[in-house]
Amino acid sequence: MAWKRDGEPPQAGRPAPRRVDAAYLRRAALYYLERYSVPEAQLRRVLQRKIDRSCRHHDLDPREFSAAVDEIVGACVASGLVDDRRFAEARAQSLRRKGRSARAVAAGLAAKGVGRELVAETVVVDEDVELAAAQVAARRKRLGPWSRGDRAAQRQNHIATLARAGFSLTIARTVIDGAGEGA
Repeated sequence: MAWKRDGEPPQAGRPAPRRVDAAYLRRAALYYLERYSVPEAQLRRVLQRKIDRSCRHHDLDPREFSAAVDEIVGACVASGLVDDRRFAEARAQSLRRKGRSARAVAAGLAAKGVGRELVAETVVVDEDVELAAAQVAARRKRLGPWSRGDRAAQRQNHIATLARAGFSLTIARTVIDGAGEGA
C-alpha cells in the first residue's frame, strides 16, 4: 500500500478533491445548509475541511481562502440562513424530547460551536423539565419502572446510568423509585 505525503493513507476509490475557489465554497455552503441547520462555527469547520483537503492535494496554502470563508459565512448569517440562536433553541428542544439532561444539552451545543452565553440562555435548568427528560431517558433505556428484570437488584445501576447521563442524584432516584408514570 503506497502512502501519500504527510503520512496520509490512500483513499481507495475516492476521487481527487476539486480545486477550491470562492464560487465553489459558496455553492458548497449553500448545499450544506440545504441539508442541515448549523451554527456559524460548524459551517466554518465544514468549509475549512474542504479547503484543507483540497489544498493538501493541490499544494496550495489554506490561508489564502480565509477571507472567502469569512465573506461566505458572513453572507449566510446576514441572510438568515445561519442563526445560532434559532439552531440552539431547536437543538435544545429536540435533545430534551429525546431525554437528554440539561448538562448533556449544554455539552452538545458547545460541541457544535454555540457560544457559552447563548448556551446559558438556551439551556435553563427547570426541575419539571429535567424530571420529564429523565423519565423519557429511563423509558428509552428501560430503567426503573420500565425495566423487565428485578428492579430492586438493579436499582443502583439504574440510578448510576441516569447520573452518568447528567441528571442529578435526586432526580435519578425519583425516576427510578417512581411508579412509572405514563408507563
